[in-house]
Amino acid sequence: MRLANKVAVVIGAGQSAGEGIGNGRATVLRFAQEGASVLAVDRDPDSVHETVSLAAGMPGECVPFEADVTRESVLANALAFARARWGRIDVLHNNVGVSIGGGDKPLEDLSEDVFDRVCAINLRGTIMACKHVLPVMRAQRSGSIINISSIAAWAEYPLVTYKATKAALIAFTQQLAIQNARFGIRANALLPGLIDTPMAVDTRARTSGKSRETIVAERNAMVPLRGRMGTAWDVANAALFLASDEAGFITGAALPVDGGALARIG
Repeated sequence: MRLANKVAVVIGAGQSAGEGIGNGRATVLRFAQEGASVLAVDRDPDSVHETVSLAAGMPGECVPFEADVTRESVLANALAFARARWGRIDVLHNNVGVSIGGGDKPLEDLSEDVFDRVCAINLRGTIMACKHVLPVMRAQRSGSIINISSIAAWAEYPLVTYKATKAALIAFTQQLAIQNARFGIRANALLPGLIDTPMAVDTRARTSGKSRETIVAERNAMVPLRGRMGTAWDVANAALFLASDEAGFITGAALPVDGGALARIG
């Protein structure tokens, strides 16, 4: 019950089609297991309702909310709903991001439309969600914001916009941390590495025409730790730590969850 009596908003609480569980859904479930009241936000109503149904019977209440992160007014409504329902917001977890599924490309093939769309989803949505949660957390003099970046920010990665937006999220999170420390607000970034999720694996299988098994084998071979990808539970457990009071003296951090991948580049 590490999040007992806390209120969390998880943006990107559904998941892509495919096998297994995604990072956002796993995080909602871990937060609810640990006692948090969770507003599960996603643009896909069917997917987010499935997440909420999986949380039924857990210690924390879980409520769905449909929202498109590219619309600031809708994000503001989601956060206002959470505060109206529970009276406070202790945790904001920004999980939304697209790469191949958003049409991202290497530089020579990149179009303005794709660049703008991926930026709006990966970066602008997170920034605007933070904009609207800060007045609540500043008034409380407390709060934890967790932004999902990626090791792609620091490691070699072929797709331009995903890499650029995930690198920008680290810089933004550091700015958020230092400018809000005096209010008791913590802000940290998680940097997942190769994780076995529907978005990461099944989307690549559909796009490349390869089998899921082939994609899994290729990605496993690139992971130093045990030669096996992580799972969404690894990301969710790291998020749980940063959301909890156990991380009460941690802010401005960029925490890899990558099986040692970044150790190769120092």
